[in-house]
Amino acid sequence: MFERFTRGARATVKGAVGRAERTGADSVTEEHLLLALLEQEGGRAAFAATALGLHDRRASLEASFAEARRRGGLTRADTDALAGIGIDVGAIVSQVEGVHGEGVLDADRRSRRWSGHRAFTPGAKTVLENSLRVALGRGDRFIGEEHLLLALTAKPGVVADVLAEHGATYAAVRRALYGPDADDGDGRDGGQGHAKAG
Repeated sequence: MFERFTRGARATVKGAVGRAERTGADSVTEEHLLLALLEQEGGRAAFAATALGLHDRRASLEASFAEARRRGGLTRADTDALAGIGIDVGAIVSQVEGVHGEGVLDADRRSRRWSGHRAFTPGAKTVLENSLRVALGRGDRFIGEEHLLLALTAKPGVVADVLAEHGATYAAVRRALYGPDADDGDGRDGGQGHAKAG
């Protein structure tokens, strides 16, 4: 599959590995893929990210990821669902951190051991696989950064949740990439992003 990746998509994957190494993470996550993607310039994904204001709100994105890691990887939707049944995740996190120290629920922080090789998490692998599905669905013979960005918005979890909070849903990214009337080559509109690439 990697042979189908454009130069920019390969740079994104390599950048994600580098980012994981620099932060001491044991594995490469979807978050690493997104942040490496936002470092790329000149491609369709960079244009879409700029159009959606993601470059200008990078600090806010990173703060949202840090908060999700602090909550043990729970998405905002998870937190809201638990609040709906009377469970205050913020209070629980505060109590746990009061006993065991700040950031104790951060999975990246707990597993920081250097093995010399950074494997991709199952979620990051799914994003890479889904980028192929997105490309094939559009009739493209290559996998570019734009396909990675769409795959990141389509995989339910913290990254898609944070992107959606910042206005970058699957449908919004698709419109920024291909225009308001574009479909994904499968005859469906963009309102079903999770079903398309998932």
